[in-house]
Amino acid sequence: MSAVIGELKKYAHKIVDAGLVVGAGGNLSMRDGEYMYISPSGFDLKEIEDDQWVKVKIDTGEVFGDLKPSSELLMHLECFRRNPEINAVLHAHPSYSVGVSSAGKDIPMLFPDFPAMVKKVSYLDYIIPTTNLLADAVGEVIHDSDVIVMRNHGVLTVGKTMKEAFFYMQLTEESAKVFTIASTVGTPRILTEQECEDLRNLSSEKYRASLLKKKS
Repeated sequence: MSAVIGELKKYAHKIVDAGLVVGAGGNLSMRDGEYMYISPSGFDLKEIEDDQWVKVKIDTGEVFGDLKPSSELLMHLECFRRNPEINAVLHAHPSYSVGVSSAGKDIPMLFPDFPAMVKKVSYLDYIIPTTNLLADAVGEVIHDSDVIVMRNHGVLTVGKTMKEAFFYMQLTEESAKVFTIASTVGTPRILTEQECEDLRNLSSEKYRASLLKKKS
């Protein structure tokens, strides 16, 4: 089993165990030189065997093997094509993030980890999934975004490693959850831009962020 397949399999299980997807929802991919490996269409992420991850050539979109790649293949390809720094792409349907964003609200910075680790979150109004329209919209903002929240749909995160992309997904969902809870009991206090910038400049946070970029 290659290192890339090992990472994909590991985080496919983590995504399901964390409750970030249900059933056959969600998809993930990793760059492997001029190719990428992506989850096959219609599979429960915990049930994908080592030889069932679908190999795709990034520049042409040529698919190898008999299995059909995730229906969100175009979106993943745009991420890898637009930003050579991206090695991992994760798309899930985290409940609180979908709920908050579908109400027309952004997911605010409420606790230190989120602004310290995630540099930019972009938001897309609803676009029908699996289409060129959605892939193009993602491509327009992916060059400088760690997280893309798609209203009424889900969340996409990217990273130098799948560990980084997964952590961004967890932080986004946790912040949406905290915001939902806080909103039920009062008016949440959102961290100011200066407070967020101060957090990003902490040496301890820079060190933690650097660890996420290292291969497992």
